[in-house]
This record gives sequence, structure tokens and C-alpha cells, in this order.
Amino acid sequence: MTNKSSVWGIAGPVIKTRVDFSVSMYEVVNVGPQGLLGEVIRIRENVVDIQIYESPDGLLVGDPVYFTGKLLSVELAPGLLGSVLVGIGRPLRTLGSDGAFLERGKTLSSVNQERKWKFIPAISEGARVSPGDVLGVVKECPAIDNLITLPPNHPGGILSYVATEGDYSVSDTIAICDGEPIPMCQRWDVRRARPIAKRLPLSSPLVTGQRVLDTLFPLAQGGAAVLPGGFGTGKTVTQQSIAKWCNADVIVYIGCGERGNEMTEVLEEFPTLMDPYRDSPLMDRMVLIANTSNMPVAAREASVYLGMTVAEYYRDMGLNVAIMADSTSRWAEALREIGGRLEEMPGEEGYPAYLGTRLAEYYERAGKASLLGSPSREGSITVINAVSPAGGDFSEPVTQASLRLSGVFWALDKSLAQQRHFPSINWNQSYSLYDKELEGYYLKTSPDWGDLKMFIRERLSSEKALKNLVQLVGRDGLSERDKWTLAFVEIIKSVYLQQNAFDPADASSSIAVQACLLRCMRDLDLAVLDLIGDGCGFDVISKKPMIKDLLSLRGLGVEDLQDKFSRWLELLTDDLKSSVVVISDASV
Repeated sequence: MTNKSSVWGIAGPVIKTRVDFSVSMYEVVNVGPQGLLGEVIRIRENVVDIQIYESPDGLLVGDPVYFTGKLLSVELAPGLLGSVLVGIGRPLRTLGSDGAFLERGKTLSSVNQERKWKFIPAISEGARVSPGDVLGVVKECPAIDNLITLPPNHPGGILSYVATEGDYSVSDTIAICDGEPIPMCQRWDVRRARPIAKRLPLSSPLVTGQRVLDTLFPLAQGGAAVLPGGFGTGKTVTQQSIAKWCNADVIVYIGCGERGNEMTEVLEEFPTLMDPYRDSPLMDRMVLIANTSNMPVAAREASVYLGMTVAEYYRDMGLNVAIMADSTSRWAEALREIGGRLEEMPGEEGYPAYLGTRLAEYYERAGKASLLGSPSREGSITVINAVSPAGGDFSEPVTQASLRLSGVFWALDKSLAQQRHFPSINWNQSYSLYDKELEGYYLKTSPDWGDLKMFIRERLSSEKALKNLVQLVGRDGLSERDKWTLAFVEIIKSVYLQQNAFDPADASSSIAVQACLLRCMRDLDLAVLDLIGDGCGFDVISKKPMIKDLLSLRGLGVEDLQDKFSRWLELLTDDLKSSVVVISDASV
């Protein structure tokens, strides 16, 4: 039954109404003659505050307010993959089909209710089922089998009916359990985490294809990463590169309060990309949630919960899901704006005092888990959140609260971005807490991975001390070995740490290629140090175009890379040795 009241006060997207009936927190309401979607966010005696997820333009005091008795939820069913949703779960393409602007108050399902899907039963009539048990399979796309399960909030029981193999819409009944019809479509409250059997330790990495991330600061599948950086440091391009090349089964990408042109680029580019791991379009395993900066602020706050609920739906099928929000700073700004309209006591920098709690509720829904139901399966949700601190100040509240909840910190550096060094990850500030958990995986891929990683870290860490020494004694005051070390760090930066997201050959590197390229770097260092020990001066070495030659090799596969590098290094050392001989003869 729907209860009705009327608008009593309006403050932007927050309205007030008086009620004489029971109301629950986060209850969904419809406001005004257009039925604008809203949600209860505060109850004080008989006064209820409601935030509207659509533009409140034209609302008047006295307009009707209808309380639905339900919480904000989303429909989960085959057909979500490849879709583009707004922050409250409505399909963007359908909403915008009648013009440039979205129609207010238009209620649409998240999935196509008319489309038929081929359902293949996986269980028989008369079987006893529990929450999460697989009832059948739908081939949602060539890459993904959508497991149709008994909803996790269903008590379970005996199946009196199971549909035969055939084509059904998501609203058709595919099973009957204890007299209750079960369709393919599930509805789930976005603010409520879907249950799991138990949490599991993290053991495998989310391979991003970005060398600086996978080598120095790896992220585990089921882990959480924060990507903070000021304007122009490359947060969006880095997240988009990870979305294109990471080894997750499903990608959920949330444009949370970002500029419209950036989201347009995603919407135009991603459908044209091919999946690097499967012979199918990349969009087949993606869900895009678009909530740009000119869309209602309240819907921005809901968009991250929507994205997480979609991620949990696919995780429950035993898939590895990566969810990316760009950016949580805009989400926090929405909380701050709504909190101001509610006249809440502000916390640090005006953010609400519960900012850390809300972020924790979101991050804690990530992880690797053993899932409900039979057959047994495991899935994971990996979180990668961009943060946009004002002026690049990492001490601001959103960045600090995110750091406390995540295991990886990928710090973007403005100075590196200005030098056109991308990804502009600061290797001195960034860190990963997953090194130990992932050590076994990397050692299986490359037995010398630990030594290679230690080698590159030692060389990068030596740069700062040597630069300080240069300021005291000048570059000419350094030993030949130290001069080479400084030059070699520049080679590492240009050849290994830098990556061209727009070059198909260099946009992504597998772990095997990364290990091979690291070995090449180490072999080059050892060879040059031996030559310096034999009397070769750095002035001679510095004249060789090493960076240019190595850049032409890094897009090759493992075998070609190792072969061509070995021949190149042999020619280089022979050339330098001959130079040493010539210099020796001249001195005699």
C-alpha cells in the first residue's frame, strides 16, 4: 500500500514533508506530478527529509509525495553486461532516445524485459535447494555464462517446477520453490551487501598490464587500490587502461561526477575495443555507470552502491570482478552538499563526520569469497578508486580515509605528468601491502621475480642519494659507476616505467614480458659495469643511443625480445670494448 503526503519545504534536491504514518530510512518515494525518484535520508518525529535523485526544478510546496515502502534497488538479470546505466540504475541509451536530455520521472527497468534468453536447466524438479544454488545457465555473451541462482534472500525449499530448455524473458518463471515463482531477474537493495559463505585469503594478482603497477605495487584480486592525483595527472587514462587490459572477468566502470567529455570518450571508445583475452568486444564483459558532473548530485551518491551491487551479482557466479570509480572525491562532495542542506554538523573540510564510515561500508564489500550455494565456487571483487584531492594534497580527508581502507596506494605525481611521463606513478610515495600474499604466484611465473624486483627497486632508490651528491660535488665529481647508475635510472624510467596507452604494442605487458624486460635491464647494467671496471669511461658509454634502441624492443614478445636484446647487447659491448682498446692505444 502506498502512503501519501505533500511537499512542505524545498532545499535544492532535499525536500521536507510531514507524515502521520510509519516511514523507514532509505525508503523510496515518488515526488510531484512527474513522480521524481527520491529516498528518505532523515526522520525527525513526523518530519521526513527526502533527497531526490533527479532535478527538482518545478517542484512546488504542496506537491504530492508517495511513499512506496521499498528501498532503492536494482534489477539483476542477464542483459546487464554491455549496458550503460545512470546512477540510479536506469538505462541511459533508452532514457536519452527522445532527445539530448534525460526525461525526468521516467521509470525504466535496468534490463530489457522483452528480450529472450536461452535457459538451460541445471537441476531437476523435486530437488531441495538452498540460497545461491544454481538453477540453470544462460549464455549472456560468448565470454560469460550467467548462472541463474536461487536468490540469496530466499529461504529455499523443494522445487515443484523447473523450466525446460528454451527461450525465456527475464520476468518469466523458470522455477517454483515451495509455491513461490522464481524468475531469472532478481531485485536487490543497493545499500545492502549480498551474503557470502566466507571470506578467503588473497592469493592471485589483478594483472593490469601496466609495468610500474604489476612490478612494484601489485594489486591482489579481491584487494582495494586508491589512485589519488591532482588535475591533469592521468587518473582517468590510467583507470581506463586498467579497465581495457586487466585480467578480470567482468569490469564495472563508474563515472562518478566526472566531466561529460571524459565519460563521452568512454562511451564512444569502449564499444569499439576488442577484448585482449577473448575474441569478442570488450563491452561484452563491462557495465558502465554514467553520472556526470551536470547530473543530479544525489544520484552521484547512489551510483557507487549501484556499481557495487552489480559487481556482487557477477561475483556470486564465481567470477573475478573489477570495479572502478572515477572519482570518490566527487561522491564525497555529494555527501557534503547534502549534509549541508540537512544542516548537519560538518567535520574536517566540511565533509560529514560519517565520511569514513560510508567509505568503509563500500570498501568492505570488496574481497575474495567462497559463495553461497551449490556447486561450490569462488569469486572476487577488486576495487580501484580514483581520488581527486584539491591541489594534489594527499593529506585531505577523502584520500586519508581511503588509504586506511585500501591495501595499495598508487600516488600520481604532477611533476612526472608535466614531464609527459605516464603512468605518472610516484615510485617513492606509492606502496602495496599485498607483496607477501602474491609472492607465490609471481615466483611460479618467473622463479627470479623477487631478485628482479629487488634489483629495480635498489636502482630507483639510489637515484635520490646520488642527486643529492651531485648538488654538493657536481656531476663531474661522481665516480664512473655512479655516473652510469644515474644514467641507468633514466633508462629504467623511459624504457620500463613509462608506457604509451595509445600504442597497441606497448599499452599492455604480460607478467612474462615484464620479467623478460627486467632481465634485459639487469644484463645491460651488469655488462656496462664490467666495461667500466675494464677502463671504459662513462663519456664513451653516454654517446650510445641506448634508450632509443631499447624503446624499439619493448613491444616484442618474450622470445623475440630476448633474442634481439641479446644480439643488441653483444654489438654494444663489442663496440664499447673496441673504444677502450683505441683509447688505450692512443694513450700509449
